[in-house]
Amino acid sequence: MSVRAGREFLAIPGPTTVPDEVLRAMHRPAVDIYSGPLLALTDGLLRDVARVFNTKGRAYIYIANGHGAWEATLTNVLSKGDKILVLESGRFAIGWGDNARRMGVDVEVLKGDMRRAVRPAEVEARLKADKGGTIKAVLVAQVDTASGVVNDIAAIGQAMRAAGHDALLMVDAVASLGCMPFEMDRWGVDVAMSGSQKGMMTPPGLGFVVANDRARDVHKTAGLRTPYWDWTEREGDLHYQKYAGTPPEHLLFGLRQALDMLFEEGLDNVFRRHRLLAEAVRRAVGVWAEGQAIGFNIIEPSERSDAITAVLLNGGHDPEALRAYCNQKCGVILGHGIGDLSGRAIRIAHMGHVNAPMTLGTLSVIEVGLNALGIPHGKGGAQAAIDWLGEQVKA
Repeated sequence: MSVRAGREFLAIPGPTTVPDEVLRAMHRPAVDIYSGPLLALTDGLLRDVARVFNTKGRAYIYIANGHGAWEATLTNVLSKGDKILVLESGRFAIGWGDNARRMGVDVEVLKGDMRRAVRPAEVEARLKADKGGTIKAVLVAQVDTASGVVNDIAAIGQAMRAAGHDALLMVDAVASLGCMPFEMDRWGVDVAMSGSQKGMMTPPGLGFVVANDRARDVHKTAGLRTPYWDWTEREGDLHYQKYAGTPPEHLLFGLRQALDMLFEEGLDNVFRRHRLLAEAVRRAVGVWAEGQAIGFNIIEPSERSDAITAVLLNGGHDPEALRAYCNQKCGVILGHGIGDLSGRAIRIAHMGHVNAPMTLGTLSVIEVGLNALGIPHGKGGAQAAIDWLGEQVKA
């Protein structure tokens, strides 16, 4: 017996739920790739992608997922043998660095762990020790979806300036763009990248890269440049050069609708909605943790992201059994632990096209699963989330 009939809740950290409005915008015939309206669509999208990153820099749209956007950033500013510093706080900056290593880049990891954010003071100290300026770029993820951490990009940028170092600051915003503020120019970020499938509410398949003038100047002498990823080629006058070939028309139609929805809601309101729903999740997990079989992966409350919460299951309790119950019996799909958290955690996404009933429904189903599986937990987690939202969202 299950109570699964009805619309499935997707609570994984990407791909996230695609709004019906975005699906409808994509449900249309193909158009002439050389026509004026499509050219205007591209111009508007490039302008508005840069707007979400809060930059006056140049935006590029790739037919690629986040891994492709990683490669686009690396090949455009680095040469074989260059040294970079990767800031560890989970799995994804490390993966970005691994890609660079496979391209012939010398990669150093500033050691961190899966339970804490990057410490800016350690970044400053390492860069001050680089007397010869051998480090060409610093790589960090704003939010790591494996660990659930959020890194303070503003503080990291300030630490780099305090060190007096010229390395480029490069940021992975895949799990944060459209969910949390990103102030590229104000924070001193030189290159940033993201993807379409999380906070941007569009199906997977688009990668976004933005670069400031300093990065574009370094690009001129980069030795890893290749035809597909190359910024110079994509800055050409011909429309097809923007995509290195045929534009991904239907994904562009969807992205246009998603951006319009974000701007209509207002980015400040979008970020507040994410903060409120994330805190509702944290209130529930905090209550469940009283049973001592459940806990937050990220130790410091201030370092827990507003996009994803990683929840540890202790005492031999199987997170995959909980995930299976929530999916098969109730129709809620939770994220599984990845990397060092594989087989040890569930991940609750609260990013993108998400609202109170989706979040509260997900939390309630998890609590049903904890009861059904006999996993010790404090009672009333879902109620704590309800109480929080009732206090914050006034009539």
